[in-house]
Amino acid sequence: MKVEVKKVDALKREMKFEISREKVTEAMDHVYSEIGKHAKVKGFRPGKVPRHILASSHGQLAKDETIKKIIPQAYHEGISQHQLNPIDLPEISEVDLKDGVLTFTATLDIRPEVVVSKYKGIDVQRKKSEVSEEEIQKTLEFFKKGRGEGQEVVIDDNFAKGMGFPSLEEFKKALKHQLESDKDRNNRMDIENQIVEELIKNAKLMVPQSLVKRQLHYRLNEALKRLKAQGLEEMRPQLEPAVEREVKIYLILEEIGKLENITITDPNDSLPSKVMELLMKEAVWIEPK
Repeated sequence: MKVEVKKVDALKREMKFEISREKVTEAMDHVYSEIGKHAKVKGFRPGKVPRHILASSHGQLAKDETIKKIIPQAYHEGISQHQLNPIDLPEISEVDLKDGVLTFTATLDIRPEVVVSKYKGIDVQRKKSEVSEEEIQKTLEFFKKGRGEGQEVVIDDNFAKGMGFPSLEEFKKALKHQLESDKDRNNRMDIENQIVEELIKNAKLMVPQSLVKRQLHYRLNEALKRLKAQGLEEMRPQLEPAVEREVKIYLILEEIGKLENITITDPNDSLPSKVMELLMKEAVWIEPK
């Protein structure tokens, strides 16, 4: 097997493969053997069909299966031989099986070097979760407008009973509790964002575009489900910076996980969430003003 590696840019590599006739023949013999076990050809029992008969009836299938069999094996041998560490699946192109020799090109991004200079002791400030009477009244007004349907709605005990509570006071207590829970959830997200901003500011890395492309494809598909394809292309330039940021922080958190020897044993856990948990414990919590 011949492999040529070309450095396209800092992270992208182009690998050109040439698989010898001997290797291709060996793989194709195995493929024909498997096809012959199940092929139904009139006048022959399964497993007894001559090779030249199989070639005339199943030649294209044998060729396709041989290519599918060889490419992954050759690719993994090639990246091992050249000590490349891909960060994502390769893009396979220029596949050609001619005169018994198989050639193809694999384009890939290698894993970037991630340098994290500071990730412990990050200053974070948690906002207050208390809910004011004014906020409760604003929410009650929202309920009032939403249920009015053009008629005047009085916020009283009867209104509360219609919402499933024995009195207005009990409804306001439940509403306050819900608003505090919402604030708590938003405040935790805000703290995580403070940590993320510091990590990005203090880290050095190049972002592999193959990961950005894959994540962007995922986000656009999600947007497609929500928007039914309305304005989808216009969203691409808006989403791309956010997606690149997501990929960058994922790589940073992954690197911190390695530095801290964090392992995942519970399938419900994820490495980024475990690393973020550590960073929040190690952060310097500043009292809100």
